[in-house]
Amino acid sequence: MPVSEKNRSFTQLIEFQIEPRQQRALVAALSTQSERLAQGHGGFINASVQVSDDGRRVLNYLQWRSREEGEAAFKCFEHGEEDFWALIRAHQATAVTFGSFQVLRSFERSHDNALHCRLNG
Repeated sequence: MPVSEKNRSFTQLIEFQIEPRQQRALVAALSTQSERLAQGHGGFINASVQVSDDGRRVLNYLQWRSREEGEAAFKCFEHGEEDFWALIRAHQATAVTFGSFQVLRSFERSHDNALHCRLNG
């Protein structure tokens, strides 16, 4: 039986284009912010902060149990005590790209090194 759209996990991707000298500080700020979102909002699954080889792009990846939980968390990020727009200005991002996706399938290794596929839809 298919999983309803409401039960699919939801991923938010935020890509920042920056000068390489801003990378370390932006990674630290996004890591702190992601941890606060995880602690303060139900539905958190995982997060990562990734950087490009050239140091000019930083990707913040956040996965939630549902679209509603992800959007609620982002609203707090956008308007919370650590304002998202202030973060962009502080780290002099020249461009910010947002993306959101529903997860239909994901693969992971288990503790016994077997590969598992979770079907979400």
